[in-house]
Amino acid sequence: MERKEKFVAEMEAGYTFKGESLTLGGAMLDGECVTGTHVKIPLKMMNRHGLISGSTGSGKTKTLQILAEHLSQNSVPVLLMDIKGDLSGIAEPSAGHPKIDERHEAIGLPFKPDTSPIEFLTLSDEPGARLRATLTEFGPVLFSKILGLNDNQSGVVAVVFKYCDDNDLPLVDLKDFKKAMNYLAYEGKHEIQEIYGRLSTSSVGAILRKIIEIEQQDAERFFGEISFDVEDLCRIEQGSGRGIVSILRLTDIQDRPKLFSTFMLQMLAEIYSSFPEEGDADAPRLIIFIDEAHLVFDKASDALLDQIEVIIKLIRSKGVGIYFCTQNPVDIPNAVLSQLGLKIQHSLRAFTAKDRKAIKMAAENYPMTEYYTTEDLVTQLGIGEALVTVLNEKGIPTPLVHCMLRAPQSRMDILTPSEINAALSSSVLSPKYNKEIDPESAYEILTEKIKDAKDDAHQEEMKKMREKEKKSRSSRSKRKKSVVEELLGTTTTRQIGRTVARELTRGLLGVLGIGGRRRR
Repeated sequence: MERKEKFVAEMEAGYTFKGESLTLGGAMLDGECVTGTHVKIPLKMMNRHGLISGSTGSGKTKTLQILAEHLSQNSVPVLLMDIKGDLSGIAEPSAGHPKIDERHEAIGLPFKPDTSPIEFLTLSDEPGARLRATLTEFGPVLFSKILGLNDNQSGVVAVVFKYCDDNDLPLVDLKDFKKAMNYLAYEGKHEIQEIYGRLSTSSVGAILRKIIEIEQQDAERFFGEISFDVEDLCRIEQGSGRGIVSILRLTDIQDRPKLFSTFMLQMLAEIYSSFPEEGDADAPRLIIFIDEAHLVFDKASDALLDQIEVIIKLIRSKGVGIYFCTQNPVDIPNAVLSQLGLKIQHSLRAFTAKDRKAIKMAAENYPMTEYYTTEDLVTQLGIGEALVTVLNEKGIPTPLVHCMLRAPQSRMDILTPSEINAALSSSVLSPKYNKEIDPESAYEILTEKIKDAKDDAHQEEMKKMREKEKKSRSSRSKRKKSVVEELLGTTTTRQIGRTVARELTRGLLGVLGIGGRRRR
């Protein structure tokens, strides 16, 4: 059997599946596309997670777009985290191009322009439905991991959450938590000492500094009401039956990785806790694409990375697939990388010794093949070409294949402002989530409690002062009376003494015959 015939036979055996599948493109051998030999992905295995990597300009974002639009066509909802702002074009059909026709002719696949239903979401000032969550939904463990706290500080956070839960004090946003923690550390320390123990003021100070750090990245925008319901990510368009593509616009938070990782971790934790177990369904319930995935892992604490790794390992059973899109596979921690069943590797460039080492490491992540020298080929891939391996329906990696990727059926460019406004005007979620609500929560309740306590203390102090003043007046009055009586007593005694002395003198003079004569 000739080499080409053997190659075609192996590719057809490796990429032919019983169930529904997505066609990614055509297999290539010796730099030429073998027409009609298609590279596919089994739909039921899309919840096994994946990686799309490659240097800038290699076409990885368009690969992400291809996957998203075909998932939508198969009634699978998609969440796109759009860092660069160039994925909104999925809502409009491709204008076509002779090069697109040429590519599809080589693949042996007809090209048909198409669109996907979209919903814009936002964490910041970008237009779209606002995403928020309450601190109660985070819980003490996840909130401590996000802040990167040690065991002692995490214990303080647990006490604050427990106290607020026991006393019906809703923790909605960051100001609620700060108010509750300061209250327990200072004004209310005697109230909690016997039940919860005293809070270390040094730990309280350290936690406040950590909160200020995430506040400087506008994290307070994310904490609050109305809390986003993750079920709204799983909507199907009525009529067409297509999955809604939710586009989270993140173009203005590239310099705030803490906010991005905070949001992503909470969302994954909420999905895991609220979605039912799906098992091995024929199609995933939700697929999440994270563009510029290094932002999730940059500057993340070890505890936060551990939490991400745990969720990635467990969330598959909920029917959720997560796909990371980044420049180099080394951006992804090994523990996460080992969980990614689909790998699409676009070209990598070797400009330095470090780059060559990274390429060698990336090549080792792929199955061995007799048809390609992976380490060399990965530096020679053209735009829109990639090395691909997926999991077949039995969970076994498919043969590594050099793939010419099909073109997106939707626009490979952004929407115009008027098109974005049109999409926002028909949004179902924006009216629901874009209301500003500040409910009575721990901050307001504790502020009132402290105010009442101060008023009571003030009244008690005034009462004590009045009683003291009363006692003081009474004491002064008694002292004054005593002095007067003393004075009066002394004067009377003197008067009586003088009178007696005068009378005795007169009597003595009378006896002696000496008396006063009346004047005539």
